[in-house]
Amino acid sequence: MVPRLLAEHDLAPAELDAIEERLDGHNRRLTGCDDDRGLVFLLRDTAGCPIGIAAGYSWAGIAELKLMWVDEAHRSLGHGGKLLDAFIAEASARSVRRIWVSTHDFQAPALYEKAGFERMAELAGWPEGHSNIILCKTLRGNA
Repeated sequence: MVPRLLAEHDLAPAELDAIEERLDGHNRRLTGCDDDRGLVFLLRDTAGCPIGIAAGYSWAGIAELKLMWVDEAHRSLGHGGKLLDAFIAEASARSVRRIWVSTHDFQAPALYEKAGFERMAELAGWPEGHSNIILCKTLRGNA
């Protein structure tokens, strides 16, 4: 059978998750590290609706914060800092040595820098007219 290349831009999340799990399994076998776990803190309003999230994972002594968001109506109230602090504390409890995050210059790089993250790279033109910034925080007690 000859494989067919198809554009499937609206791939169902369950199928994408299953494919990602296959890649993760391959990575576990190659590294011998099978301690990958989700790392998620959700902030809900009194009605139970999500108004903020810090989401990522930990694996092999690192953590990556992949999604950080606070609803616009709830910004500038310290919620982002609380979510980030909780993410960092849990990563530390898991003996993570470094936390990585990617953000854009128009998002919240100052939030991460205030929390002790250092700029590791700045990629201009991502998107055009802006930069994508890669930051890392080394957790001293786990280094």
